[in-house]
Amino acid sequence: MLILGIESSCDETSAAVVRIDGKERVVLSNIIASQIDTHRLYGGVVPEIASRAHIEAISSITARALEEAELNLSDIELIGVTAAPGLIGALLVGVNFAKSLAYANNIPLVGINHIRAHVAAAYLAYPDLEPPALALVVSGGHSAIYDIKTPVDFTEIGSTRDDAVGEAFDKVGRLLGLPYPAGAAFDRLANEGDETAVSLPSPAIGGQNLDFSFSGLKTAAVNYLHTCEQRGIVPDRGDLAASFTKSVVEAFAQKLEGALRLTGHKRLIVAGGVAANSHLRRRLYTLCELMQVKLYIPPLSLCGDNAAMVAAQAYYEYLSGKRDGTDLNASATV
Repeated sequence: MLILGIESSCDETSAAVVRIDGKERVVLSNIIASQIDTHRLYGGVVPEIASRAHIEAISSITARALEEAELNLSDIELIGVTAAPGLIGALLVGVNFAKSLAYANNIPLVGINHIRAHVAAAYLAYPDLEPPALALVVSGGHSAIYDIKTPVDFTEIGSTRDDAVGEAFDKVGRLLGLPYPAGAAFDRLANEGDETAVSLPSPAIGGQNLDFSFSGLKTAAVNYLHTCEQRGIVPDRGDLAASFTKSVVEAFAQKLEGALRLTGHKRLIVAGGVAANSHLRRRLYTLCELMQVKLYIPPLSLCGDNAAMVAAQAYYEYLSGKRDGTDLNASATV
């Protein structure tokens, strides 16, 4: 099946063509137009600007995806589009564009949950991967653990109670003078510091739960920098980055260990933009080796927002019987 995926949930406009035939999964194209340079001026995503940029890019991005795949729109057998969650204005651009394409060309359409799509990136990277599995989705807007029974049957069993981990990295990164988004630079800076130098609280919430809270960790990092300033001390940026990263990584390892014991799963999928963090990857490889669990992390090219993952999830949603029409709407929340 040839699937056209469309993604516009935040600040990347993306279109991709994926061919899936049983366990054969081929990404024929995956075009991404990033708005990072624009939003970097403001230190974060400005929703109105993001929506306008999607409008300007989406048609040409889709044409490029088809051209790179050496296909015509008439060859496409299914269109998948991110419908939730995300920035509502940005989502509406993609949803309305996809509905128009599907209706005008009589192509089946399915609206896709962005979180499920992140997990589906692992199916592209590992064709033999099949649920049941445990999944951790970590990004600028999401930090949650899911019990996955099938590619379309998700149960959230743990989540952040406030900020997402990617947002915490970005906000502390800005105070450290790192460019937006801070993820990659934060990762590199953490390699230069002592992870035991700064005492910071764990984001893992105590008790019999699988939840996180990143607001306290973020506040502690901010207070540390303010205290250094008040005392005339120049803080070691690498030490804070390393200590902050250590707190985050150990919290995820702690809760994932509990989740794996609770569910009995022997497969762990880690997806989303923060899955690109090298410290998190190393720690979870160690955890899975000790617990005899197989770890599945997509390549860096599929960790961030992209349309190939949307196309992959569309395949499974379509097989499950899901169909959407011109009444498909976007939603900012799940």
